[in-house]
Amino acid sequence: MAEADAARMADSTLDWSRVARLVLTSREMDRIEEQELVPQKKVLYQFSARGHDMAQVLLGLHVKDGDAACGYYRSRPLLLALGVELADALGSGMGLAGGYSDGRDIGVVFNYPNPGGAHALPMCGGVGAQYTPAAGWAQAIKYKNEVLKEGPDDAIGLVLGGDASAATGGFWSALTIATTQQLPLLIYIEDNGYGISVPSEYQTPGKDIAANLASFRGLTIFNGDGTEPEQAAKMISDAVAHVRHKRAPALLRLTVPRLEGHSAQDTQAYKTEDEVAAEWSRDPLPKLKAQSGLSDSQWQQIEREVAGEVAAAVAEAEARGISDPERVTSNVFFEGDLQKVGGRAGLSLDDGATDQPKPEGQRINMVTAIRRTLEQEVEANPRVLLFGEDIGPKGGVHAVTLGLQEKFGLSRVFDTSLNEEGIIGRAVGMALAGLMPVPEIQFRKYSEPATEQIHDCGTMRWRTNNRFAAPMVLRIPGGFFKCGDPWHSQTNEVEFIHNPGWKVAVPSNAEDAVGLLRAALRGNDPVIFFEHRAMYDDAWARRPWPGDQFVLPFGRAKKTREGDAITIVTWGAMVPRCEAAAEGVSADVIDLRTLMPWDREAVLDSVRRTRRCLIVHEDLRTGGFGAEIAAVVADEAFLDLDAPVARVTMPDIPSPHHPKLLERAVPSVADIRAEIDRLVGF
Repeated sequence: MAEADAARMADSTLDWSRVARLVLTSREMDRIEEQELVPQKKVLYQFSARGHDMAQVLLGLHVKDGDAACGYYRSRPLLLALGVELADALGSGMGLAGGYSDGRDIGVVFNYPNPGGAHALPMCGGVGAQYTPAAGWAQAIKYKNEVLKEGPDDAIGLVLGGDASAATGGFWSALTIATTQQLPLLIYIEDNGYGISVPSEYQTPGKDIAANLASFRGLTIFNGDGTEPEQAAKMISDAVAHVRHKRAPALLRLTVPRLEGHSAQDTQAYKTEDEVAAEWSRDPLPKLKAQSGLSDSQWQQIEREVAGEVAAAVAEAEARGISDPERVTSNVFFEGDLQKVGGRAGLSLDDGATDQPKPEGQRINMVTAIRRTLEQEVEANPRVLLFGEDIGPKGGVHAVTLGLQEKFGLSRVFDTSLNEEGIIGRAVGMALAGLMPVPEIQFRKYSEPATEQIHDCGTMRWRTNNRFAAPMVLRIPGGFFKCGDPWHSQTNEVEFIHNPGWKVAVPSNAEDAVGLLRAALRGNDPVIFFEHRAMYDDAWARRPWPGDQFVLPFGRAKKTREGDAITIVTWGAMVPRCEAAAEGVSADVIDLRTLMPWDREAVLDSVRRTRRCLIVHEDLRTGGFGAEIAAVVADEAFLDLDAPVARVTMPDIPSPHHPKLLERAVPSVADIRAEIDRLVGF
């Protein structure tokens, strides 16, 4: 069907009375929250959609099964058009049981798994964070159509944002991804002229992002008035039809008034009375009433019906009460019940997997071990995709993916633009669409621009109460290598451990790297796979290939040396140094292998026997993960200790560059041995 014909059909079949009912429902929900539930302190976060509502409803009526929408805090009218239950929407605002999150998240941070219809993907709390997951969903659509030969061939990704969000890195990253890859993504900017209190001229030159992007290659622009029913309906229909049938991105900007404050707490003191009056003069509701063809009595009848439905929904939500506080710690990680949307894309661990290595062939280094594991999993599972900066023809700056693009093609192994937020946000959308993304952040320090996406991905299962999850394996090289510097040599694993919902692996050798990576790729949780640069080609880290089915469970440490005089707890590049330092001493050397979860029982059992504990890590001393281990030992094995719990770490400085300076900063064999001797002789 031609694009124009599709648009005309959409216009001719539009049920304006249905649009009116949905908009009036949105208005009544705003009213009852603002006038009753907020004053009663039953709702603490409220964002009115008045003025935005008509265009959102029109847009929501155009999406269908296979599509997904990423909204923001003012997007409830869209959800109503998708069919969300009123009691769920209102109850979520009150933090009650059920709904979007079972009371775990504020009600304006929504999600909506919608079997048979378009999903509303989990909203993020940060402005602009919704854009790159939407781009990832659109890329997954394209991949599934072209490679897997599945899914509707006209599905789209949709993302909503205000004009203020068009100043964020997420917006520009998604725009780059969608246009360079020509993805079926519709970016809808509802421009109300303000970012909270800041007018558009402070963030968008000329106050029109669509005009500024008119020459942006690969992007079709639609720009108009979101308060005029016919114009808005036509423009929305044309924009959706373009993305759906041209399989190319578009930006739709509609101007709308924000008829209330940014939130219920916002008095709009920054607007003059004339400005407020001018905004109310653009209210789309009277125009919608005229467009609907409904008589005054018909309109009033809908208003009465809607008021009754909303009041009943409030009563239903309140009857649910508060969710069980004992369950508030559930669903941080996969617990056996599959989420409704997202995953499970990994292969099963039940098909011949073993945690017993079966060494074969020559010893290989850790780079080869990781590459070979990735190669096997990409070959076995068509849903695994590898991507990041320079991982294609170059094979990554560490050569881990060398030759994989040549073998599997551009659709499976591909380079990205230089934007870490886009790399991880895109991976989130892909994972929600049922793929298993394996993004790479080139160096540990470079993950910082992606921090928001990493945080949001990790909390997704918990904050949606297992409705959504985005399993992925995020590969991050880091640590010193021959020399150091503040930008390429950081470890700081503790930041990832402090992000709920992420598992964290820190293999010290080739064998463990194989088992942990395969477990991560076949699991159902997001995993940080930390690859220490010094161990990539280290002689000590080389091991024979442990077998094609070797899988290591997370949370199981390994003793690399056994004794009874002291327990040494470590991981990563410090393991061989601890082994060397313990030469001639009866010591348990414990390689944790994973830090989330970490093997508390292995450590405590050892400490209770040896009665001494030394923790060695490369990260900074203050706030490093060693402090957590020390606290657990002190809490649970204090009476068993014959000496204080001790740590050998880097000082609280960035990694220095010159090898001599680095040698002074990173824990050395001599440093570790000195502390071993002190504790044993205590």
